[in-house]
Amino acid sequence: MAKIISLSEAASIALHSVILIAKSDKLINVMRIAELTESSKHHVAKVLQRLVKDGFIVSQRGPSGGFVLNRNPNEITLLSIYESIEGRIEIPNCPMEHAICPFDKCFLNNITNRMTIDFRKYLEDNTISNFI
Repeated sequence: MAKIISLSEAASIALHSVILIAKSDKLINVMRIAELTESSKHHVAKVLQRLVKDGFIVSQRGPSGGFVLNRNPNEITLLSIYESIEGRIEIPNCPMEHAICPFDKCFLNNITNRMTIDFRKYLEDNTISNFI
């Protein structure tokens, strides 16, 4: 089945993980996040390493270790998490990435442009605290 919109597994893991970490009243580890997101522990670990590097979370090692937020949840937008994993969202002019359209008017009526703008705005307007 075709999907018009989909998140990469890494972006999904990142967004879900940060919300799970924010909701937890104690340290939460890779194994628990992998279990809750039904993801590979190796993929979760890789994504979380990126979020640690970018300063969103802090890891504490050891048998009772895990992750905690490094910032206030009101200050972390979904956009900042998404772009940490996927890179900056670019607003396309053409879904086919043509510099010059062969038609007088885009037959898609620039819907991909509007969808990208709306998606980016949604991520920008929502912080982790909205989901705790």
